Amino acid sequence: MRIKDLLNPACIKLNGSAKNKADAIEQMVDLMAKSGKISDIGVYHKGVLAREEESTTAVGEGVAIPHCKSDSVKAPCLAAMTLPAGVDYDAPDGEPVKVIFLIAAPNTKENVHVDVLSKLSVLLLDENFTASLLKADSVEKFIAAVDAAETAKDAADAAQSGSSAGAKILAVTACPTGIAHTYMAEENLKKAAERAGVAIKVETRGSSGTKNELTAAEISSAAAIIVAADVNVPMGRFNGKKVIQCRVADGINKSDELISNALKGDIPVFTAKSSDTEKKTGGNSAYKHLMTGVSHMLPFVVGGGILIALAFLFDGIYCKMNGITPDGTFGSMLPISAFLKGKVGGVAFGFMLPVLAGFIAYSIADRPGLALGFLGGAMAANGTSGFLGALVAGFFAGYTCLLLKKWFSALPKSLDGLKPVLIYPLIGMVIVGLGMNYIVEPIVGAINSWMNAGLNHISGTSAILLGLILGGMMAVDMGGPVNKAAYVFATGMLAEGHYNIMAAVMVGGMVPPIAIALATIIFKKKFTEEERKAGPVNFIMGFSFITEGAIPYAAADPAHVLPSCIVGSAVSGALSMAFKCTLMAPHGGVFVFPVVGNPVMYIVALLIGSAVTCLMLGILKKDVA
Repeated sequence: MRIKDLLNPACIKLNGSAKNKADAIEQMVDLMAKSGKISDIGVYHKGVLAREEESTTAVGEGVAIPHCKSDSVKAPCLAAMTLPAGVDYDAPDGEPVKVIFLIAAPNTKENVHVDVLSKLSVLLLDENFTASLLKADSVEKFIAAVDAAETAKDAADAAQSGSSAGAKILAVTACPTGIAHTYMAEENLKKAAERAGVAIKVETRGSSGTKNELTAAEISSAAAIIVAADVNVPMGRFNGKKVIQCRVADGINKSDELISNALKGDIPVFTAKSSDTEKKTGGNSAYKHLMTGVSHMLPFVVGGGILIALAFLFDGIYCKMNGITPDGTFGSMLPISAFLKGKVGGVAFGFMLPVLAGFIAYSIADRPGLALGFLGGAMAANGTSGFLGALVAGFFAGYTCLLLKKWFSALPKSLDGLKPVLIYPLIGMVIVGLGMNYIVEPIVGAINSWMNAGLNHISGTSAILLGLILGGMMAVDMGGPVNKAAYVFATGMLAEGHYNIMAAVMVGGMVPPIAIALATIIFKKKFTEEERKAGPVNFIMGFSFITEGAIPYAAADPAHVLPSCIVGSAVSGALSMAFKCTLMAPHGGVFVFPVVGNPVMYIVALLIGSAVTCLMLGILKKDVA
């Protein structure tokens, strides 16, 4: 199958125009619909947009290759459009896109078309080829230009076959869909290596499988290895070698830099602490394991927490309207409150600690660790160790499972099927149960009880200081380990009933993007035109409790932006504590303000902190030249 076989003349539009990226994609999807090979064009359109949200499919040099692999595609097909005036497509080089190819790939095991589509992606890296497409004044000439370029490419590949023998540099390329970017990175790395006069072999891990796979002998003799991938690839085989790890987009746009760095040799030596080797050895960082548990826990906490908060809100309104003093049934006084809190929200919230511990263990020991982690987390939830006990249980269960794998590795292969369903859970549950009951619960339970007693009695200066610290932590790295440490602590304290801590943490996380949005409007001279245009978007990010919206501004000027954000967030966190604001929902930003305790003063705390950061930015940042 050749590229021209996938090009339907009805799906080609020459000398088109588009208002923006969304308009360009919509036009391309309309062209694709003319092929008759899409069973549900709406589903296909959503798939194209979903892929675009992962990262732009513009690859630079005026080219974009949007694509979607979907059940709605009956057979592979291509649509194409030229736009002489160009369109802003969020290209990595900032250049307008003038040639667009849309790829439709069926979601099947047969991937004959993938080689053809990958070849197209590589051809589009050639400026002469794209220029010939733009010059085409008829659909027939457009298809002829594609066919001629493909024929030349096939001849060149045949001539270069086997040229990677004895390669000095190795590379691996992979993208989420494995259709376009994987092979474009491969091609550009090869071209960069040719310009540098060095041999290279590139392993591609696309949707048609792994091709040109690196051998153990090649890896052993390689001077350096480049891994340009946006998905996990087997890394254990590179243990002890000099490895550059980067995004697949860097393989496309920074290929010369990557080859240069590989030749210099001033790159880190890789140690097997990731991928499949990690899971066998337990060499992952504690932070990664913790974040795996937290990411799986959050949906239960957020959903359940908001439902419980709504139950209290409804009962609060009911009590105020009827002059009733809340009693021990508060939160379950009305039928809807009892349903939200007792039947749904409370049940969902109850999964918090078992899921946390279960997926920490899963991150360490893979699926066999799940059952042991769930058990340890449930014991912590039903005991006195609580959130801290669940954290310990997750790591304890995960490493216990790894130990069991090592102990029983010598058993006959005929028993491999019994290990994960009988041996590991049976023996592991006994070990985890004993450890939780006689070690974790007494020790961590005592620490947890002491900490809760202290938090129950904090007030005045102590509460304000805690809010100051936690609020400031939310702005230190804006989604990084310090930010996550504060957030995880606050989430854990929700289960213990300390709702003021969650309030301080959330308001601290909302300040940086809101303040930056304000500053781009008030202090325009301090920001570039691009930063000013993007500034208002941070209002949405901030009000939605997405601190990461401030990262581009902090990265551009960390010396001035970070201190400003930290101070403002710390002020908001301290004020939230001083005003005795509470929050039962662990996420949601302004959307959960109705369930905030003392909401008016909470808004005041947010506004004051945002104003502090905004003013500091105006004072500290220098005018843009």
